[in-house]
Amino acid sequence: MRLALDTATDRVSVALDAGGVVRTAEVRGARRHAAALLPLIGRLLGEGRTTLAALDRVILADGPGSFTGLRVGAAVAKALVAARGVTLWTAPSLLARAAGAASSAAPGAVIVAAADALRGELYAAAYRLWPDRVGVVEPPRVWRPDALRRALVAPAVLVAELPDALWAALDRWAGCVVQGDAAAPHAADLLALAARSGALRRVEDPDIWEPEYGRPAEAQARWEQAHGRALPDPAGRSA
Repeated sequence: MRLALDTATDRVSVALDAGGVVRTAEVRGARRHAAALLPLIGRLLGEGRTTLAALDRVILADGPGSFTGLRVGAAVAKALVAARGVTLWTAPSLLARAAGAASSAAPGAVIVAAADALRGELYAAAYRLWPDRVGVVEPPRVWRPDALRRALVAPAVLVAELPDALWAALDRWAGCVVQGDAAAPHAADLLALAARSGALRRVEDPDIWEPEYGRPAEAQARWEQAHGRALPDPAGRSA
């Protein structure tokens, strides 16, 4: 049985694959991740008349995205690994978003997925998706909209949830635009990615693993600016 979690945005979504039957649930709204995630998991287990004892894999959208949301998702995933001995697999949040829009493009066409990174910037990545594999054209990172347009050839599809100012900067850049509810990533897209080689990564040591936040939390940025030094990386990675 596989459980997928996406907490990288203001939507908390969960998908459970029990014997090929996929059940999904979600809650929308900022700062609801901590209160909503475990009840959503419990709800799907109840609907499927199963328990965590049957779980063998957790798939998590690991960023970039909401700092708090990613922390909540990582904490729950790590707890399941520690308590149940399941394996932990991850995929970039933007790849899950691109997978949800794959039907809008021909196989292998470039899809750019983007999300608001605040400060007039966006998180963006570019992928090619085929039914059986994924190719990374540009990995996730923070971009200014004008820099993104200069760096990448216009994609077949741009799938994104962005404020109006960022949309204006990307106006008429892509061949097709997917936005609104259709652009929202969902944990079910993570389950679908498992069938594509190169999409998921196994976390070999969950104890020291951390999500790819994309940038420091606002509180961390203010602290570092006030103290003139960087806080240590909890995963032990160099800056």
